[in-house]
Amino acid sequence: MQIPFESSERSSLGVEWELQLIDRETRELSAGAVEILEEIRPEGAEEHPKAKHELLQSTIEIITGICSTVSEAKADLAGTLAEVAAAADKRGLGLMCAGTHPFTDWQTQKISPKERYLELVERMQWLARRLQIFGVHVHVGVRSPEKAIPIVNALCQYVPHFLALSASSPFWVGCDTGLASARTKVFESMPTAGLPYQLSGWEEFETYMETLISTNSIESVREVWWDIRPHPGFGTVELRICDGLPTLDEIGAVAALSQCLVEQFDTQLDRGYTLPTPVSWVLRENKWRAARYGLDADIVVDEKGTVRPVRQAIVDLLEELAPTAKRLDCEAELADVERVLAVGASYQRQRGVAAASGGDLRQVVDSLLVEMRDGLPSSGAADSPSGPVPGPADGGGGHVA
Repeated sequence: MQIPFESSERSSLGVEWELQLIDRETRELSAGAVEILEEIRPEGAEEHPKAKHELLQSTIEIITGICSTVSEAKADLAGTLAEVAAAADKRGLGLMCAGTHPFTDWQTQKISPKERYLELVERMQWLARRLQIFGVHVHVGVRSPEKAIPIVNALCQYVPHFLALSASSPFWVGCDTGLASARTKVFESMPTAGLPYQLSGWEEFETYMETLISTNSIESVREVWWDIRPHPGFGTVELRICDGLPTLDEIGAVAALSQCLVEQFDTQLDRGYTLPTPVSWVLRENKWRAARYGLDADIVVDEKGTVRPVRQAIVDLLEELAPTAKRLDCEAELADVERVLAVGASYQRQRGVAAASGGDLRQVVDSLLVEMRDGLPSSGAADSPSGPVPGPADGGGGHVA
C-alpha cells in the first residue's frame, strides 16, 4: 500500500485549537457548535474554512491556514476566535480552553451530527463517548516522506517537555485527579492513540497502515491518533501531545518549540546525521511522569536510568534552540516558554484558583475564561485571575484529522 506524502515547504506551520463552549450562568460545557458554525459559515460555502465541528457539540475547533511564522499563526487564530466568540455571545456562551472541563459530566454531552463521529461512537462505545477532552495540535512542514518517520521518532524524546508545559487537566467531573494531565490518560484508552511505534521508515509506516486497514482496525490513516504522527495529506509532522491551552501566548510557545525542533532535525538530516530513536520504555516512563507531575517531574534521560528535572531540561532546550528560533523569527514566542515556567502551567494555575476559592471549580472556569481574554497571567499560579466572566467584546487573541 502506497501512501502519498504531500511534501511541504520546509518548516511551514499550522495550528489547531479546540475551544470549549461555556454557559456563562452555570459554567457548564454547553452545546452550541451546530448553530454557531452555521451562523459564521460564509455564504455559498459548505462550512467555515477555519472553524470546524469536533466530536462534541460543546466544542469548536479553529485552525490556521498554512503559515510561515508563529506570529502569523497566532494572528490567524485570533481572527477566527473573534468570529466564533461573537456568535457564541449571542447565545450566552463564552469560550475557554483546557485539557478537560473541571466539572461537567461527559455523560451529559451531545455528539456532533456528523457521520464520522457517529460511526466512531458506534465502534468505540464508552471509550469514545467519554472523550470530553481538548487539545492543541501543531503541524510543521516536512519536505519528504523519507524525513517524516525519523523526525517523528526523534521528537518523541520531547513528549515530556511538551506535556509538562501544556498540562491543563487536573480535574475530571468535579474531582482533582492528582494528575497534571488527566486528558492524556483518557485519550490513551483509544486503541490507536498514545505514543507512536518506533518505525524504521516510510515503507514500514505504509505496511503498518495497510495492516490496520485490511484488518478493519481503522478505515483510514486519519484514525491513527498518535501523540506525534506524520500527516501524509498535509505533508507535515503533527504534534498532538499538548493539552488544550488557555491562551494564545501558550499556543505560540509550544508552536515555536515545535517549529524549531523540526527545523533543527531537518537540517541535521540534510547534513547526513542519523537522528536518535529513543528507547520505548524511556518514552512511556517519561510520558507518565509528565502526566502525573507536570513541571515537577524528573525525567529519565538515558537507558542507564539517569534522571533530571524536566524544568531544567526545558531551559537547556531553549538555549539549544535559540539560533534556530532567530532564523525562524520566533524568538519572542520561544521566550514565552520561560514565562510559562515562571507563572506556572495551566494545571498549576487552576489548582491555585481552586485552593484560593475553597474548592469552587466554577471559579476555575471563570479564571480560564478570563485567561482567554487577557492572555497568560503575569502573577504566580497561586494567584487567581480577576475580572468579570468575559464576553466576545473582551475576546482574546486545528482539527482531529
